[in-house]
Amino acid sequence: MSTSAPEIALSALGLTAMAGPDIPVTGLSVDSRQVRPGHLFAALGGTKTHGAEFVPAALERGAKAILTDRDGAHLCQSAVAKAGAALVVAEDPRQTLAYAAALFFGRQPASVVAVTGTNGKTSVASFTRQIWQVLGYEAANIGTTGVEGAYSAPSSHTTPEPITLHRLLCDMARVGVTHAAMEASSHGLAQRRLDGVQLSAAAFTNFTQDHLDYHANFAEYFAAKAGLFTRVLPEDGVAVINTDDPKGAELADYVLARGQSLIRVGKAEGCDMHLLGERFDATGQDLRFSWDDRPHMVRLPLIGGFQAMNVLTAAALCIACGANPLEVVQALPHLSTVRGRMQLAATRDNGASVFVDYAHTPDAVSTALQALRPHVLGRLVVVLGAGGDRDRTKRPLMGEAARKHADVVFVTDDNPRTEDPAAIRTAVLDGAGPDAIEVGDRAEAILRAIDRLEPGDALLIAGKGHETGQIIGTDVYPFDDAEQASVAVAALDGKI
Repeated sequence: MSTSAPEIALSALGLTAMAGPDIPVTGLSVDSRQVRPGHLFAALGGTKTHGAEFVPAALERGAKAILTDRDGAHLCQSAVAKAGAALVVAEDPRQTLAYAAALFFGRQPASVVAVTGTNGKTSVASFTRQIWQVLGYEAANIGTTGVEGAYSAPSSHTTPEPITLHRLLCDMARVGVTHAAMEASSHGLAQRRLDGVQLSAAAFTNFTQDHLDYHANFAEYFAAKAGLFTRVLPEDGVAVINTDDPKGAELADYVLARGQSLIRVGKAEGCDMHLLGERFDATGQDLRFSWDDRPHMVRLPLIGGFQAMNVLTAAALCIACGANPLEVVQALPHLSTVRGRMQLAATRDNGASVFVDYAHTPDAVSTALQALRPHVLGRLVVVLGAGGDRDRTKRPLMGEAARKHADVVFVTDDNPRTEDPAAIRTAVLDGAGPDAIEVGDRAEAILRAIDRLEPGDALLIAGKGHETGQIIGTDVYPFDDAEQASVAVAALDGKI
């Protein structure tokens, strides 16, 4: 369902024109090709080109107002004046656009929460939505796997750009969605995509290495994550934080200094949502925890010890938004695995299991393998690679994590993009060691790894998770790890 565009004056969107009238606009665009007559075009600075370069094209398509920064204004001021359009100059046009989008679309579900952290965002957002649905709420989640639940839509970003995000939240509210959980990526936070969203609560899962291709260093990466609490979450919001993580403990101090309510999640004494213990078997785990010092035990049909923290973080978010704690606890056994997150993709006739997981950082690979180990009686095999045109420093560390925690390691291609795939594999192999097996073709690597599985063994196919394509060069070829695993098992077991 699309939202019809009203006419709203610039001043009603919190905007003041440096030049030109306080005209009404009929829509917002960040892509000049999507501009329609009456739109405001946001000409934002980019890594290669400034959006102001596209202002003439936007004006030709009927843009009536331009939002940009001082550099952009210098580039486009004469074209804007010649067209008789309004020019809005902002110190931080991305944030200004986000707030304007919130005012333009004007609606969102009553309870919205956001989740940030290096790992676990997708699972926490999905589990939060699932708990709400068990409790009878119309709920959805937004993130890496798209929009799921009571409202569904594809998504090209973990955190959509602000015009798309606020349109989406408005459409969700229009069709009756009352609760929404969304992922807050470091890119999205740094680019102010969540600004203007009225959050009831926000969660922090953990902090480890990732995205150093985008952020200059760890400090900048953490500052982007922390922005969810220091800038986006209001002072009367609730912060749900894994305080077992050193950066989580640091963030908790910021939260308390701001006067926000805090729910601590973790194994350490003093945590409000306190993880007490887990017992694993082939089909799931028994989880012991306490909330508000009251102990509980639940059966989770989920593989992986890391899922306990994801589940408890989701439970805390639901409680933070007013759900009855006992009802939340009773909902937990109904949770199901998120697609591409420790997903059981296939089982061989000999009982060996094949799992698919999105683990694509050193910590995520280590965590996934350690989490899978208690469920496995035999050997643990892993297939992994590393993405091209992304953080190069993590590649040998991913290989090292695989060598340390798996019995057999296959190194293959992930999404090589425009880099030499062999060079990427070499970097991963530097950490994986001499016993690692190199198979460039990902489908062949999966087939050969599955062929090695004996009774009691398990295979983890790491890196791509829910993705349905492999990026080679600038082309995207159909590829689904779970589908490849299923086909390989069927072929090896003589079923096709």
